[in-house]
Amino acid sequence: MSVITVPSARADIKALAAAMRQSNALDALPLNLSETQWNTLAGYLQPVMLRQGQPLIEQGVKDRTVYLVESGTLTVHYEDSHDRIRIAVVGEGSLLGEGAFFSHLPRSATVSAGSDCRLWCLTPLRFRELCTRAPEIALELTVAMSAVLARRMYNKPKRVAVT
Repeated sequence: MSVITVPSARADIKALAAAMRQSNALDALPLNLSETQWNTLAGYLQPVMLRQGQPLIEQGVKDRTVYLVESGTLTVHYEDSHDRIRIAVVGEGSLLGEGAFFSHLPRSATVSAGSDCRLWCLTPLRFRELCTRAPEIALELTVAMSAVLARRMYNKPKRVAVT
């Protein structure tokens, strides 16, 4: 009988950290953490795998989960009463969901996987735990997410990617 070893989230987090460091996108998440801090953060994140076309966020839903994109691309759409309009593409090294996370408002757009994707999610409950147990990491993450939010708001094509 063979045993299949599943790597822990702490071991897997290195690919996300690399994606953050290597991304040159306008909305890249500028999260500068040490390896030890990344390992701590990994304990609060949950990996998410999406297949191309699979939905991640639905417009109008009240959910405050934030997603950090390790690999793949996601498309952001605003749905009106007549048609579905593609707004933006978000790739590795960025995040999704910061708008609802900070505002406590329903999601402003629908997000689907444009390709197979690997993401990491952070729920509000896990974020509160992070704030209590590792406030320096929580502060760094909050500042980085705010920077992405601000850059998206200043860039009209990316503005609606604030989900």
